[in-house]
Amino acid sequence: MALATSVLCAILTLVLVALVQSQARNHVRDSIGQSLGELAQQAADKLDRGLYERYREIRLLARHVADLGPGASPQVQRGLLDDAYRSYAYYGWLGIASIDGEVTVSAKRLQEGTDVGSHPWFTNALVGNHVGDVRGAAVAARPLPALDGEAQRFIDLAFPIDAPDGKRRGVLGAHLTWEWARDIERSVTGGVQAGRHVDALIVDARGLVLLGPASLQGQVIDTDSLRRARARRATGHLMERWPDGKHYVVGYAQTNGHADYPGLGWTVLLRQDADNAYAPVRELGGYALWTGVALALLFSVTGVLVANWITRPIKKLQDYADHIRLGAAAPLPPDARNYDEVRSLADALDSLVAELMRRGRELEELNRTLEQRVGVRTHELASALATVQQNAQHINTIIETAHDAFIGVDLDGTVTDWNTQAERMFGWRRHEAIGRPLAELTVPARYHDSLYRALHEYRTTGQTGALNRRLERIVRTRQGQEFAIEMTAGIAGIGERTFISIFLHDISLRKRVDQMKNELVATVSHELRTPLTSMRASLSLLKSGAAGPVEGEVQELIDIAQRHCERLVRLVSDMLDVEKIESARFTAHPKPQPLPPVLFDTVAAMRVQAHGAQVGLRVSCAPDLEQLMLEVDRDRITQVLMNLLSNALKFAPAHSAVDVSLVRIGAALRITVADRGPGIPPDFRDRIFQRFAQAENGVKCKSSSGLGLAISRQIVGEHGGELWFEDRAGGGTSFHVDLPLQASVMHALAH
Repeated sequence: MALATSVLCAILTLVLVALVQSQARNHVRDSIGQSLGELAQQAADKLDRGLYERYREIRLLARHVADLGPGASPQVQRGLLDDAYRSYAYYGWLGIASIDGEVTVSAKRLQEGTDVGSHPWFTNALVGNHVGDVRGAAVAARPLPALDGEAQRFIDLAFPIDAPDGKRRGVLGAHLTWEWARDIERSVTGGVQAGRHVDALIVDARGLVLLGPASLQGQVIDTDSLRRARARRATGHLMERWPDGKHYVVGYAQTNGHADYPGLGWTVLLRQDADNAYAPVRELGGYALWTGVALALLFSVTGVLVANWITRPIKKLQDYADHIRLGAAAPLPPDARNYDEVRSLADALDSLVAELMRRGRELEELNRTLEQRVGVRTHELASALATVQQNAQHINTIIETAHDAFIGVDLDGTVTDWNTQAERMFGWRRHEAIGRPLAELTVPARYHDSLYRALHEYRTTGQTGALNRRLERIVRTRQGQEFAIEMTAGIAGIGERTFISIFLHDISLRKRVDQMKNELVATVSHELRTPLTSMRASLSLLKSGAAGPVEGEVQELIDIAQRHCERLVRLVSDMLDVEKIESARFTAHPKPQPLPPVLFDTVAAMRVQAHGAQVGLRVSCAPDLEQLMLEVDRDRITQVLMNLLSNALKFAPAHSAVDVSLVRIGAALRITVADRGPGIPPDFRDRIFQRFAQAENGVKCKSSSGLGLAISRQIVGEHGGELWFEDRAGGGTSFHVDLPLQASVMHALAH
């Protein structure tokens, strides 16, 4: 504990010192950079304000000379210039030039009579540029001594002198020595503490160093600090590498002029060698390191002392526990010098010893009755096991004696159980089938994917549509012979023991019987169609009088025979359609065509029947659907509509109307046939689309074969649509035919 405490204290102290050192280092570095930036800003401000004072002074002096008028004597003008020359030590020259460029008056008579008409300060003043950038002293009237081994340089200030009539009559010019800028540089950097070695640079708008170290003065530079100062026109600092290969901390500021003085676009840079600038940071780091080491040692010693004070009474408790282990059970004597936690631990230890002794006595008592309890429990478990075995045997007996084949399959599709009927049905013995995939044993290869998809669906969602339903499937025997079965699958077991129980019943015989029945129906229907067609034609000829006039009861008998003959023809046609459906030969042949003409032609064909039933027919169609092309079989859709209209006319009350409409519903066209009849009885709705199904709605239903709706639904399904019904608001029934629109049609409608 002492070692852990010491190490922990040392680590925490060193980490804390490192964090403080890092924060302090960053703060000091930022402070150094900010101080350089502030000094650069001070220098820039002094440069702007100093030039502004001279700018304002020369402008006022030019106005004063103009106020004297053109008649003022040269002595008076020279006196003004001498006073100004003496008032500021950094004027190198001060004079007045006439409008033709000749110096007429100057302070100390310097350059009087000299032609300055081609000098930049003279020409710039006439066009409104009153301040010129730093230049050499080539135009001085007399040689000027070098300062510190460097030729003197000047800044030009010039303003035009106007006559009372507003015409220019001369220019007042002044040359400000560059020593003015050096004094400003010394006044700014002089306050920097000794040993910091800060270089000050003044750079003009072209990047030329006007003032700075000898190695850079007169050189053009392009540094990141210079670009930032010009781009942001603000103050800042950064650390960057200069062309000499050294890293410097650079504070920068851009001159912006002052008041109406526009400024010369100078940039002030104050740079300090990074090693020199960050020397205080290194000193601070060393001090923080030694402080951290000292604190770590102090905390380690303190931790050892505290750990010894904490562990001494704990060792006494350990000795007491050893005595208890050896059989001593005397209470632990109290010690007032121990701290509260140890006293609480000692009391708890005494209580624990007492409780253990009590539990020992109870355990001895419990051991005496344990054998009796174990015997009772063993007998109960044996009885339960016998019951489970009996139930398992009972279930196996039921499965083995069942008439249907039983197969157990786990959730991966592997066979886990296989009864005797399954052996007879598929030809695989039980020991051959157990552990093999069900698909490999019983399912044709073309249905393997469907089986595995159903198993995957149940494993991922816990549901599948193949459970707890009677389904017809095709399976194969060991020899590869395929036959039809009816199966029921369910989930049994819990958790990892979950499996699928499948009962299979061979319906191949029933299928063959159904096929024979369908073939018989087809044969009979075909055989009936020919004589019925002849009978219908003969009755039509008799009714039309081709064999002579018929009257009275003969006419009535012919009408009755013709009606029943027509009914038989319809019944035979429906039965032939049903036979095609059963034999999978019932198909539609759709072609692109508009649907409204099919609707109108069918309604027109049914108007005679509607007139006979005293029921009206009303048709409605949305205008935008008249030219919409749909893939349909015209004859089959007409057959559907005639079946629906025929049913509606049968059950519609006299003097009512059957409404037929065509609308677009989303991605489908919907045909609706709605009547005001008695509606569909609730107990008939589930089987309304079954073959030969008829509702007990009165006498009218007796003339129906019960095949029309079944055939109509098959036709709509062949078109990819749906036939359904619902109660009509206000009474009656509405049958809906939804036919899907093709993707190309939907795309055209969307655009």
